[in-house]
Amino acid sequence: MRDSKTLMLNAWKAGTVIPAFNIPYLPMMKPVMKALQDTNCFGLIAVSRPDWEKFEAKSIRAVYETYLEVKDERVARLHLDHVPVIDEDNKVVDYVAILTEAVDLGYESVMIDSSRLSLADNIAATQKIVNMAHKKNVPVEAELGAVMGHEDGPMPSYEELFTSGLGFTDPDEAKRFVDETDVDWLSVAVGSVHGALSAAKRDQKKVEARLNIDRIKAIQAKIARPMVLHGGSGIRKEYLLESFKNGIAKINIGTAIRQAYEQGLKESSAKACDNVYRTTVELITDELEVEGSARIINP
Repeated sequence: MRDSKTLMLNAWKAGTVIPAFNIPYLPMMKPVMKALQDTNCFGLIAVSRPDWEKFEAKSIRAVYETYLEVKDERVARLHLDHVPVIDEDNKVVDYVAILTEAVDLGYESVMIDSSRLSLADNIAATQKIVNMAHKKNVPVEAELGAVMGHEDGPMPSYEELFTSGLGFTDPDEAKRFVDETDVDWLSVAVGSVHGALSAAKRDQKKVEARLNIDRIKAIQAKIARPMVLHGGSGIRKEYLLESFKNGIAKINIGTAIRQAYEQGLKESSAKACDNVYRTTVELITDELEVEGSARIINP
């Protein structure tokens, strides 16, 4: 079985992308996996700390056990996403314990998010997790810059964020970061936004985002390794496809399939799962254009 690091490198070298589908409700996992199988697309089944803290993914172990029931190594691996050092509510998180549990359980890649810290502290926290995970050959993703959206307070307008480059990843800092941490994949802030987490806002339509392709190219030139785009739902297609050619090898999809599931639940659980399946297939075939990617990524 090819490991997640090799698979990500395959996508990166081919100029394509691996979609990572976040699972805030455990019944979503089966229709996402079926969509990957039916489109022969390689993807990640992903869960982040907010998925069990603010939604109904229950726990790291519950997600892992559900994954074992549906896993198909031809088209998927399991990824622990977004474990923050300081969370969206400004609370300190026992991130080492969470990430260690995931590695010990058998998650095939993990992410530490210490982007709310200073550069030096972000590097130090990431180094700690890289050292732990690499001992078990588990690749690590980290974040540099500030992908907005998870915070519940008021944000500047999207146009103001994009034009000012507020929170965007600095290419020189990115080089220092990867040189000192040896992190495998770097999540960058280049114009995308997260979907809202709070109960009051989570049903809202995301702003149509775009990406600073020049910034993506500049970061890639400095770090020469796979980059990750968080907040992947709602980005204009032409920007997505161009980003994949310039180093973005993983894209996180959460809001689009979560809202499809929640809308379907108003009718029935079967309708909710059918919504997830159809939305996932549409994203794979129409939005991301990665149908058949398993032939390239996991030949």
